[in-house]
Amino acid sequence: MTAVTGNPAVSTLPPRASFGKRARRLIRRHPTAVVGFVLLVAMTIMAILAPWITPDPLRINPIIRLKPPGFTGPLGTAGPFGTDFLGRDLYARVIHGGQISLVVGLSVALVATVVGLTIGLLAGYLRWLDAVVMRIMDGLMSIPGILVAIALVALAGASMTNVIIAITIPEVPRVVRLVRAVILTIREQPYIEAAVVSGVSLPRIMFKHLLPNAVAPLIVQATYVFASAVVFEAILSFLGAGTPPEIPSWGNIMAEGRTYFQIAPWIIFFPGAFLAVTVLAVNVLGDGLRDSLDPRIAKRMR
Repeated sequence: MTAVTGNPAVSTLPPRASFGKRARRLIRRHPTAVVGFVLLVAMTIMAILAPWITPDPLRINPIIRLKPPGFTGPLGTAGPFGTDFLGRDLYARVIHGGQISLVVGLSVALVATVVGLTIGLLAGYLRWLDAVVMRIMDGLMSIPGILVAIALVALAGASMTNVIIAITIPEVPRVVRLVRAVILTIREQPYIEAAVVSGVSLPRIMFKHLLPNAVAPLIVQATYVFASAVVFEAILSFLGAGTPPEIPSWGNIMAEGRTYFQIAPWIIFFPGAFLAVTVLAVNVLGDGLRDSLDPRIAKRMR
């Protein structure tokens, strides 16, 4: 009988890296994703805590109207961002405006991603449905998205729900085309044909074999939809076709301040800066996710 030497219970796998090492590795390989994520989290925290860290954004004090940032007088203070033409605290309005932009961006990204994924899966796999669906998508994409959104808001009225619907409709075709392109390259693979021959049901083929391959590019596309929705909401509000004027949003604030730009440029500067930083953070996060989720780019970065 041959004696067994050594301890078979001892694992030969390399020790797992600590959390600190994994964090440093992530920062080194994907610094853009980390920077974008941190900026976006900071914006989100400020928007969530807005009711507790800012005064009432609708409180009017005409005595300190159009005062610069940091103004302090015997009749009141202007706050760190100054005041607008009605004497409202611009800091409170800008922070509360972040709630509108983030809610609209997240809602549009979720709805457009789910709807676009469903339509793209069906159009990419079912050949008889592909021609019909894609002609509809081409028709929607042929019209500028901002015009579609303005028309829908004008017909349905200005509210946050209508703004989300109006922005979502132009974004769905872009998600559909992305998912369809991924599915077209996968449905001819041998393992898909083997699943069909084996009698696997259509829902199982879609959710088990096709959907996992579309998740990575879909996540990246969702970040760009998020950023686009934030910009669209600001444009609609700036044109007067977005959220109602009594609701503070970055577009509404800039629209109200354009008349006083020469004497009070801070009314446009601060909401514009927050809008630019938010969109930049989402886009940078999307670029970092693309680099980390694309196996070809990830292999070159190792």
